[in-house]
Amino acid sequence: MSPDRDGGHRDGGSHGDGGSHGDGSPREEGPGAERPRPRADCTVDGENRIVVRLTSPAGPEAPDSRPRLLLRLRPPKGQPEQVRRVFALEPAPGQDRWQATIDPEPAFEEGRWDAYVLPSSDEPRRRLLPGVRDLRALVTGRAPDSTRSPVAVRIPYATLDGYFAVRAWLRPTHAEADRIRVGDGAATVRGRLFGAGLDTGAAALLRRRGRGGPTREVELTAESAHAFSFTVGYRDLLSTQGGAGPAVWDVFVRPSAGAPPIRMARLLDDLADRKKVFVYPDTAVDGLTARPYYTVDNDLSVEITPG
Repeated sequence: MSPDRDGGHRDGGSHGDGGSHGDGSPREEGPGAERPRPRADCTVDGENRIVVRLTSPAGPEAPDSRPRLLLRLRPPKGQPEQVRRVFALEPAPGQDRWQATIDPEPAFEEGRWDAYVLPSSDEPRRRLLPGVRDLRALVTGRAPDSTRSPVAVRIPYATLDGYFAVRAWLRPTHAEADRIRVGDGAATVRGRLFGAGLDTGAAALLRRRGRGGPTREVELTAESAHAFSFTVGYRDLLSTQGGAGPAVWDVFVRPSAGAPPIRMARLLDDLADRKKVFVYPDTAVDGLTARPYYTVDNDLSVEITPG
């Protein structure tokens, strides 16, 4: 089993469905509330613009107040929420429908953003349920310019406990994993750099997770100024000084000699959580089992476990 922890998919009642007290902290919805939760449909276009449509929130509404859409960055466990974005909801075609448009700029901070509706200034906020998500543009749309920085990605998704949320990444440079082929005790990875170009001294780096873990440098083949491929031999990881035994090796790309390494990940499609979707075959190596895998943040790593 991977040592990764799921970054808080399961949202318990402690997150609450509150409005706001006078000090700005969220006001919780009472446990006895029986009003149905609004359901959010959404569409993402080729420019990464998100349109959220939802049923009218139940309950009273002040004549001079319209419901609003609230997205809040999920804080670390035990910490208060600090980052919120509020969007105006306008009447949309259809009976009792409202919609909000979330433009590509400004970019969202990296993390998971939980979605709520604020019915009015006097009503507590209500967590949104997921409806239909049209994410086709994320699969068939135009990939960002390889020279553009930062790389900003937002993917609407349904949490494990059944709520609507948005997963965001914001990285000044990015190494996008593409095709991965497993065979003959090795994995061959193809990828592309964004916000940086390949130059002399470029290499793939595998860093054993843990304090002071060793790093293995792997030869990288440049296919263009931004596209590349490399092959990771599992036995080479085990033979690295300090690298024997079960471990997780995180994958990076160094664009050129002396450049800071860039974490490799798969972000540019419609999957907010690919760890259990893209599962690569195990390979037996010297009594151990090795396989590439994606973490809960969609970063690429190699896992070596007891056979």
